[in-house]
Amino acid sequence: MSDCEDHGFVADCRLRAATDLFAHTWDPVVLTALRKGPRRRRELRAAIGGISDKVLTEALRRLLANGLIDRRAHAEAPPRVEYHLTPLGQSLIDGPMAALGRWTIEHGDELLDAQERAARTATAN
Repeated sequence: MSDCEDHGFVADCRLRAATDLFAHTWDPVVLTALRKGPRRRRELRAAIGGISDKVLTEALRRLLANGLIDRRAHAEAPPRVEYHLTPLGQSLIDGPMAALGRWTIEHGDELLDAQERAARTATAN
């Protein structure tokens, strides 16, 4: 946490910038869908399921702006565009997202139980 302390303002630290990567529900899902290699938009939508074209477009723009994915246009008729992970995106998949996945497998039931208890308590009050 020294990065946050060094800057003087916790809101300006790199940790906040990194955790913002998970603030949008679909961004980690899109990254995971690109884990096995480049995909076209329609392939992404089919692999993900339940994502609208608008939401996919927004997620792709954010991921491109953060340097986590890249867009490759092929000079063909009709034009073909593919999205793929950058080395930075791959490092996020292999590091923090893999660790979060392991944590979820180990503690997911506890998390869901706590959320259900909280929901029941809120409903009862």
